[in-house]
Amino acid sequence: MTAWILNNINDLQLKNVPIPAITEHEALIHVQAEGICGSDIPRIYKTGAHCHPLIVGHEFSGIVEAVGNTANKNWIGKRVGIFPLIPCKQCISCQKHQYELCRNYSYLGSRTNGGFAEYAAVPVENLIELPENVSYAEAAMLEPMAVAVHAIRRLNIHPTDTVAVCGLGTIGLFITMFLQEAGLKNIFTIGNKEFQKQKISEFGIPKQHYCDSTAQSADIWLMEQTNGVGVNVFIECVGKNETYTQAINTAAPNGSIILVGNPYSNMELDKNTYWKLLRSQLTVKGTWNSSFTHTPDDDWHYVLDRLSHKKIAPATVISHTFPLEELEQGLQIMRDKTEDYGKIMCLGTVNK
Repeated sequence: MTAWILNNINDLQLKNVPIPAITEHEALIHVQAEGICGSDIPRIYKTGAHCHPLIVGHEFSGIVEAVGNTANKNWIGKRVGIFPLIPCKQCISCQKHQYELCRNYSYLGSRTNGGFAEYAAVPVENLIELPENVSYAEAAMLEPMAVAVHAIRRLNIHPTDTVAVCGLGTIGLFITMFLQEAGLKNIFTIGNKEFQKQKISEFGIPKQHYCDSTAQSADIWLMEQTNGVGVNVFIECVGKNETYTQAINTAAPNGSIILVGNPYSNMELDKNTYWKLLRSQLTVKGTWNSSFTHTPDDDWHYVLDRLSHKKIAPATVISHTFPLEELEQGLQIMRDKTEDYGKIMCLGTVNK
């Protein structure tokens, strides 16, 4: 099969390798669509993965071609999405079915072979069946959509709350999409790209509720928009010290901050900002990954329900599509920022 192999930092090669053998608990997935995650860029070009050589990619979907000896044969031929986190099932968090908090997990595309290939070996426990009206491209975005939903559900947001979403990459756009689907009206968005502004407008967010942070101070803008009160909820999707400070400075008294963005560097607060955190009695929460427990109330089923009922339209955030063999073009666009982009998707043998 064809696969993209990360041999070491900045050494990604397209190779012909054997189709993976599956264990008794695994399924062989014929990959149909693969999304590029922002975390793939430093993994490939700066930091490397946890082991090499490795097939990268963790946002993908496909068809079950075969299953191991002890797995349910009914999976064969099913169209599936894939939860990329492989929990240990032994630690305290796993015993509580809080698999996203597992301390001994493996992960497709970063700790074990992932989806930038024609075929992938995936634990059957990590599969979710797709309704016929959900496309492979949409299913390849189940993971970032579930991450967005997980962040929202960590908060007790009231429909009348004012909510700021800072950082409109894929996760920020999906958070905005799901907030709207949940009935939120007072959503303020902060971005820095024309594509983001365009998508926010297509979502139906009023133009006065979008701030281009390259053109004006988002702090001043947000306080003006809220008559000096600040927002009830600030969702930080950037991971920079400046935007974390901005969240504290523009949150209303008794407000909540949810930290979504992976940190670019050390996160530090000066004394005055720390005082604001105390004196406004702010609640700060972190969020990580998403819940997948095979129950109707987990994040993945929450997303799939809304997707199958066409309450959300994630395909609108796809800006580029490439065949698998041209994956590197998409990676380089994201690495070098040579073009404006949203979600960059590679499509396999079935373009559906």
